[in-house]
Amino acid sequence: MDDIEVSVVMPCLNEENTVGTCVSNALEAFRRLDIKGEVIVCDNGSTDNSIAKAKASGAKVVHETVKGYGSALMKGISEAEGKYIVMGDSDDTYDFRKVAPFIQRLREGYDLVMGSRLEGEILPGAMPWLHKHLGNPILTGILNLLFRAGVSDAHCGMRAFRKEAYHNMDLQTTGMEFASEMVIMASKAGFKIAEVPITYYPRVGESKLHSFRDGWRHLRFMLLYSPTYLFLTPGFLLSFVGLSLLLVLLRGPVWIGNFYFGIHYMVLGSLLTILGLQTASLGLSAKIYARAEHFEQSDKVIDALLHYFNLERGILIGLVLLGAGLAVFLYIVYVWSVGGSGFDELIRLRQALFAMTLVLTGVQTVFSSFFLSLMIIRRV
Repeated sequence: MDDIEVSVVMPCLNEENTVGTCVSNALEAFRRLDIKGEVIVCDNGSTDNSIAKAKASGAKVVHETVKGYGSALMKGISEAEGKYIVMGDSDDTYDFRKVAPFIQRLREGYDLVMGSRLEGEILPGAMPWLHKHLGNPILTGILNLLFRAGVSDAHCGMRAFRKEAYHNMDLQTTGMEFASEMVIMASKAGFKIAEVPITYYPRVGESKLHSFRDGWRHLRFMLLYSPTYLFLTPGFLLSFVGLSLLLVLLRGPVWIGNFYFGIHYMVLGSLLTILGLQTASLGLSAKIYARAEHFEQSDKVIDALLHYFNLERGILIGLVLLGAGLAVFLYIVYVWSVGGSGFDELIRLRQALFAMTLVLTGVQTVFSSFFLSLMIIRRV
């Protein structure tokens, strides 16, 4: 008996008016292309006639009790027997009769083939203006910036992939962010990604998408999977700006044109330096954790850290900063004590701010070194 080449997987929740059409369209595509395939509908708790309609149209129906778009898809894919998987919603917004370009790209050696509504055609009423012109382009742009995926519509629900590649992605999310996770993990793994322009149709029935909630879930997920942009880059930038302010203003206020930079900007510089160091430290810990859990591939920053860093060096750097800060404090006390009239009032706020910053960053560095060492031990 010939092996199944293509499995079409559809999540379903109360789609009795459309699921039968979607199943029939997919089976029609198999007949046209002379492909041995199957259609799997994963029911996610429907209370209407969706299950009966899907079975009557020729689908294999499986059930997933854990609610969520990702949960339903992962269950359906786990039951699929095909070498290639085509996934898409069961609300008739995608035409499953047009799966040929997806399958052809997979046969050519691509690992993931994305449908692109933005490069194809979006029929009137199919997508809200906010999603079409703001939500999808912005979220896709952020994903491309953070992970260099190079796709035009990262959240299109119709896509295809090799089942072997899917297992290597090790996807975990149960909600709508499943779509983002797939593209991110494929990009991180260096998989070959292609796109196919498609037509997006108006859905029948009520949409289950919550624009702002689901948009935030996608954005949150992307940020959590990118500690470099979430922690390291802002942290180093804040520290650079803060330390620059401290050093420039240490000897006194500075005028640039009509702008006066005085003691208040030194306070700001101190806060930015401390905040930046703490943020960068969190970023390094997050990247080590991501490497340990196989969320992230080899990274030059972490490779350099693991090569040069050890607990003793971190403690030494922290103690040097701490000692320098204490030395400045002692200098202030010394100047105060040898004043012409004894322990009179002495205003040295600039030096005191600089010393305080050194002391705090030194202590931070020592404790962060212990924490990073624990993370590295866990990784090893």
